[in-house]
Amino acid sequence: MNTLIKTGFAFVVAGLLLSLPFIGHSQEIIDIQVSPSTLNLQNQGEWVTVHTDIAYSLVDAASVTMNGVEISWSKSDNQGNFVAKFVIGDIVGLPGLIIGGYNTLTLEGVTTDGVSFTGSDQVMVINIIPKKK
Repeated sequence: MNTLIKTGFAFVVAGLLLSLPFIGHSQEIIDIQVSPSTLNLQNQGEWVTVHTDIAYSLVDAASVTMNGVEISWSKSDNQGNFVAKFVIGDIVGLPGLIIGGYNTLTLEGVTTDGVSFTGSDQVMVINIIPKKK
């Protein structure tokens, strides 16, 4: 009888431990959309904007980077989701970009609860000098 109680107790403890969140190694995959979807190296624009599906209030904005580039500023969209802004010159200046092809841009950050998140999108990179009008 004593062994049965010990075994039951061990199962309860194991069940409780398995139900706890795994802290330190969890990562949430989020959806992102990079705008513009085509980056022209000759573009005179200011920003690359990243729209996400994660709530603005959950994000530690200072932790957010895209391919190692630090965020310039952030805001909430009309649905309460996180929007990140990056200086376009920093993004088109990334080493290894394939001109005339698709490139993966990856947004990474940490929530206010310490959970890492990441999301990627493909953008076309071109180098076309605009025609004068």
